[in-house]
Amino acid sequence: MNKNQADIIAERLQEEIFNGKIANGDRLDEVSLAKKYGVSRTPLREALRKIAHSGLAELIPRRGTFVRQPSLAELIEMFEVMAEIEAVCGRLAAKRISDEALAELHDANEKCQKAVEAQDPDSYYTENARFHRIIYEESGNKFLAIEAGNLHKRLQPFRRHQLRLRGRMAQSLSEHKAVLETLERGDSEATANALRGHVAIQGEKFHSLVAMFRNAAE
Repeated sequence: MNKNQADIIAERLQEEIFNGKIANGDRLDEVSLAKKYGVSRTPLREALRKIAHSGLAELIPRRGTFVRQPSLAELIEMFEVMAEIEAVCGRLAAKRISDEALAELHDANEKCQKAVEAQDPDSYYTENARFHRIIYEESGNKFLAIEAGNLHKRLQPFRRHQLRLRGRMAQSLSEHKAVLETLERGDSEATANALRGHVAIQGEKFHSLVAMFRNAAE
């Protein structure tokens, strides 16, 4: 999937917010940012909307766009909901998934493997998103698939940033393989548990998230 200018700018802004170059509460000025990235204000505004949709900024009428990072507690709550939604998608998909979709999941994992070997978190995230989207669609519940996709997009910058942590891509891929094995067996509960564990913020992932927030604050 080719990225447009707005996607590229949004990712760069997200990275600057995470690494502390843009602080919480800062105003994202359209004129200076358009000049900085060498684009017109149209893709820049689209990028700011994407940032706001992810919850990393707030659009205030007649004032502009301001960085607003969710608190650690808010973020953990969102991941808790995401983990349960993914579990439901997996439980339903285990009984409904097609052979074609299973083949697509294998293909996504193969591309994830190549991304791990190349240490390319951006390519990994693209295939990771595809992997999860297939499971949402194979749940056979359109409403659930849409809601899962919306929350996945909301958490995109945080899930993407996690992949830059040492060892996380390889761990994520191992979890993908476990999910795929349960789907191939048609084991609903095992699939639900595997996906819940894959997404939930717990253990080492929790400590990494705390460190990420601490670094951004500093």
